[in-house]
Amino acid sequence: MLVERRLRGVGKRLAELREELRVADEQVTHFADVSDDTRIRSLVSETPLADQEHREAQRTTNAMERHRQDLRDQIARLEIEQDELLDRLNSRRSGG
Repeated sequence: MLVERRLRGVGKRLAELREELRVADEQVTHFADVSDDTRIRSLVSETPLADQEHREAQRTTNAMERHRQDLRDQIARLEIEQDELLDRLNSRRSGG
């Protein structure tokens, strides 16, 4: 019973993280586009303000990329846990 309950919990958390990852992917794409735009404006205008805007946009993009990677890492760990729980459940059911 405990294994099945944990398995359901892991499955629910995986679904939540996968949705968060989908959103993070969209956000990274958006922020990368903004960063590219500010980089071009910075190169064209050559003003300190434009350069600062680009640095801030790039920091935001980098933070979102780290968040996305953290989500991927969490998903990978939960998938391993899910596999282990399934193995335990299957071994119990097969009498091993």
